[in-house]
This record gives sequence, structure tokens and C-alpha cells, in this order.
Amino acid sequence: MTEVRGTGGDSGDVARPQLDEDLSEVSDFLRAVGKQIKLLRERAGLTQKEFAKEVGYTESLIGAVEQGKRTPQRELLVAAERVLDAGGLLLVIADDIERAKAKARVRHPEWFRGYAGLEAVAEELHCVSLYSVPGLLQTEAHARAVFSMSQPLLSEEVIETRVAARMARQEILASWPRAVFSWVIDESVLRRPLGGWDVHEQQLRHLLKVGSMRGMPIQVMPLDRTESAGTGGPFILITPKGRPQMAYIEVQTSSRLITAQEEVRIMNARYGALRAQAHTPQESLSLIEKILGER
Repeated sequence: MTEVRGTGGDSGDVARPQLDEDLSEVSDFLRAVGKQIKLLRERAGLTQKEFAKEVGYTESLIGAVEQGKRTPQRELLVAAERVLDAGGLLLVIADDIERAKAKARVRHPEWFRGYAGLEAVAEELHCVSLYSVPGLLQTEAHARAVFSMSQPLLSEEVIETRVAARMARQEILASWPRAVFSWVIDESVLRRPLGGWDVHEQQLRHLLKVGSMRGMPIQVMPLDRTESAGTGGPFILITPKGRPQMAYIEVQTSSRLITAQEEVRIMNARYGALRAQAHTPQESLSLIEKILGER
């Protein structure tokens, strides 16, 4: 059995070191980009409020971008290029930002890298999630909300780094040949609007989209079940390429990668029981639609 200490990857992360040394270069670059946008905005004679209205974003987001605390998306840079008449500068910067984001994406906290490396080459991955939306299924907005409410609080730079890393993990969902996936999610997760209803609605619609894809079954454990095999907590069963199946669990500030095959066998049995107790994939999608319709 291998034990990895630290918070796990799918619920918010504790602030260990605030930034890995090489990620500080990415943060410096984003701050420089923010200063450039601010300079162009002021040259155009626009306040942050006026500029935000012109490009269709909030004033607070523009402020965060100009301070280097938020990564400007390509759509924002394209709109800013038009509004500020930047002569193509911001379009060139957009490509540089994509490369900077790619650099950030490959970085995970040291205590999570072991699992992240296995996940990236997984041939099978089955997840039981009782308290949060699984990281592989989170929208960017939901992930940012989760990291923003972490305790102790994370810096804006760390939040953006963690969000980028989480989004990069999801590339496995689009790879081919695709791994075998399945998820069992507690109904309470679907009813808790973390980040506010707008963020939560987007998250629920994303679950509908993924759950409707071939070979991506999402099952919901309903609140009214009188029996549950998941009282021992959430876990993940993962089979990396060329290796036996393992189990991964997280509890507060500790995580464990379990390789002892007898323990893995028992957790497999629990997972089978949970899937039998949960709604079917189609019933689960119908429940998500019902929750969306309750607003």
C-alpha cells in the first residue's frame, strides 16, 4: 500500500507551497499581459467599467486580468483587440497565453502527482463521489468556485494554476481509444449549488452532456435509499495501462493509493453494490433534468 499525504485532487486543495518555482514564471507573464491590457485601455481613454461593457465581461474580471490574477481567455483577448485597436498585439499574446497555460497544466501539487500520472494513462476509471462533483466532470467555473472556497484560502495565482491543471486532466475523456469510465454521484452533490445557481446550472448541464455520451455512464445515488454501500466514503478504482487495478481514497489532508489486491477486491465489490443501489444511467439523467426544472 502506498500513502500519499496532502489533500486530494477533487475537493479543494490546502495551500501547501503557494506556487512551484517554475510556475512563478507563468504568473509573471500573466501579470505582464495584464499591464499591457491596462496600458492599451488607458490609451483608448476607457475606464475599467466602460471597457468591461464593451467586451462583454464584468468589471471585476477585467480588474483581476489587469492585475495578473486571472488568465484572460482567447475570447476576451479577441474582443479587447477589436475595442482597443491593438494592431494585432493581443491576438499574438493569445497564442503565448495558451502556451503558458499548457505549462501550468502539467503541474500538480507534489502529493497529487502520483495519482495524476496514473490517471493520465488509465484504461479504466470508476469513481464514487459523495460530497463533490468528480474533478474529471467539473466545469471550469465550478472548479474555480471550489478552489476559491478552500480553507485556508488560496492565492489567485494558485487558484488559476489548480483550475488549469484540473481542466488538463479532463483531456483523458476525449482521448482515443477511450478508457472505460463510470461514476456514482450522491444526489446531494447535484442539489448543492456551489458557486451560485448560474455556476451550478452550467455544471448540471455539463453532467447531462457527458452522461449522454456513449460509454460515459453517470449514476446518481438517490437520497431516499434506505441502504447504501458507500457509507465508508468516496473512492476511485483505477487501472493504469499495464498495471493491476488500484484504489485511491482521500480524507481531509491525507490521500492513499491502495495496491493490495485483497483490499482492491473488496472495494470492487462495494462499487458493484453501489451501482446496483443507484439509479440507472437513464434514470440519473432524468433526475438531473428534473433538478434543473425545479428552478
